[in-house]
Amino acid sequence: MNALLFAALLFSLPVMPAAPQQPVAIQEQEKAVQKPVQHGRWYMADSGHAVYCVGPVVTVPDRDGSLLRVATFCHGPDPVVPLHD
Repeated sequence: MNALLFAALLFSLPVMPAAPQQPVAIQEQEKAVQKPVQHGRWYMADSGHAVYCVGPVVTVPDRDGSLLRVATFCHGPDPVVPLHD
């Protein structure tokens, strides 16, 4: 009798999942919030330091009229860095 009562009680209780799953809409929102990865490149600056830049390398006129290669959209204090040739 006790076993029958115990079995009835055991099967009548709701079963809780181990970890509740987030709704699909919330999971998609979390993926959309993530920052997109910018693929850049490392360059050797004219000062001798390595700089990481995500923009293109362009040629601009220097003060004395010669052409100067610079990397654009660089991380750090200078967004445009003259390159070591």
